[in-house]
Formats: sequence, C-alpha cells, structure tokens
Amino acid sequence: MQIGYVSLPGRGATDACLARAVALLAARGVPMAGTVQTNPERPGRHVCDMDVRVLPDGPVLRISQDLGTQARGCRLDGSALERAVAEVVPRLDGAALLVVNKFGKQEALGRGFVPVIVEGVGRGLPVLLGVNGLNLPAFLEFAEGLAEPLPADPEAVAAWALEAVVADA
Repeated sequence: MQIGYVSLPGRGATDACLARAVALLAARGVPMAGTVQTNPERPGRHVCDMDVRVLPDGPVLRISQDLGTQARGCRLDGSALERAVAEVVPRLDGAALLVVNKFGKQEALGRGFVPVIVEGVGRGLPVLLGVNGLNLPAFLEFAEGLAEPLPADPEAVAAWALEAVVADA
C-alpha cells in the first residue's frame, strides 16, 4: 500500500499541482478514480469558488457555497462534498489509482472522503492526495506513518504515481 501526498503553500497551489499530475497520468492511460479541484475566480469576490471534477470523466461539482462578498468562514457545501464522494465510490472498480483533491476539515473529522480512502487502501490502490497545512497533523495521524510527502513538481508526483501503480499491479 502506498499513500503519497502533496502539501504546498499558497492558495490553489496543491490543487494545481495535483490537476497537472493527473493530466500527465491520464495522458499515459492510467485508470483513476477520485477528484481534482479547480478554483475559478469570480469578479468582485476576494475568494474563489471550489469545483471538483470526478475522475475519470466527470461530472464537475461545485463544492463551495456562495455566502456573499463579505463572507470569511468555511464555504464548503457539505452535501455537495458528499455527492462527490458518492460519485467516486462506484468508479473505484477498474481504477489503478485513487486521487483525492484534499484531506480537508471534513476528513480531519473522519467524514468526507475518509471512507473512500479506507476503501481504496483496502483494495490495494495507491492513493494520491492533497493536504493543506492546517489539516496536515490530522492527516499524518490518520495515515499512521504510511504516507510519503511528494515534491512540489507535477512531473515528480506523476512519476511517483506511475511507479506506485506498477508496483501494485
């Protein structure tokens, strides 16, 4: 079992790194299940929206709520996150790699993608995920020493995933 994670400073940096790595893996024909996140900017807003694309072929789901221009708190739409989780589960069949865009606050609480990660690990799938600095301690506790930090380079992340897929084949 292999778990690799990316945790980069800067808003959207981890998402962009994972999305590029996933594009490289898709170009190599790696069958994947999971999600990647994009953060579309909206004029007049200080925060972006959060969309996840369910791998390999969609849908794209908005997982953020519009709380107005002055909102500063958590904008995650929990029901949209749970829909994304439900979309990923049946796609585990036939996947060689599980990608989770973020081990975030919900996952730190044992919710969100935690059951999918556990299922993927149970199936022997390598798991690639993003983790923000705030939730890194909770993730490392969850991973129980089995997670490997990956460099801030999409090509290196994709190379790790390819090696993990081949090793688990």
